[in-house]
Amino acid sequence: MKRIIVVLVTVFAFGFANAQESGLPKATFSKGDMWLEGGITITTGDSSDDYFAITPKFGYFLDQKWAVGGDFNISSVSYLLNSNNLDKSNSYGIGVFARYYFLNLGNFKAYGETGLGYNHTKLEYLNGTSDTNDGIKANIDLGINYFFTQKWAATFTLAEVLSYNNAKPENGSSTSDLVVNINLFNNIFAQPKFGLLYKW
Repeated sequence: MKRIIVVLVTVFAFGFANAQESGLPKATFSKGDMWLEGGITITTGDSSDDYFAITPKFGYFLDQKWAVGGDFNISSVSYLLNSNNLDKSNSYGIGVFARYYFLNLGNFKAYGETGLGYNHTKLEYLNGTSDTNDGIKANIDLGINYFFTQKWAATFTLAEVLSYNNAKPENGSSTSDLVVNINLFNNIFAQPKFGLLYKW
């Protein structure tokens, strides 16, 4: 754990010094500021399932550290490999979240976020039948915004500390999954949760 903290502080300090030397204006937060954040994921190829997802998020600052907001996600998968006899699936979800910025080093802003939401998925099978899943999602994440201008930032998810999903299929038994990751940090340069943020 100590080594991870040292690495994070080193990265922040390097970015802070680099931002100061390059003359980048320091990004600041204040009550009433708003932002749009999100990412687009597209996967296609001859040996993988075709996947598309878009995950927009809107936030509003209550003060310089606390923000609240809502998110929406939509995704679609066409199963080239036909796993579990699935042909394709389409899903959407909505949610709310609260975010706290606990570390401010120049244009690096580290935050913790907790969220709660609802997911709906429609599954279509090769035999022509279909099924739907409705579920509840909850999460606690750690992340970083790096502002390369006063309004634009890159977003990295460092760790999914806790995630919970409860699914209730139309035809089948309910399932619940809880994942807790302590001392587990993703490689911010080699993981899928990267996005852009625009603040005004």
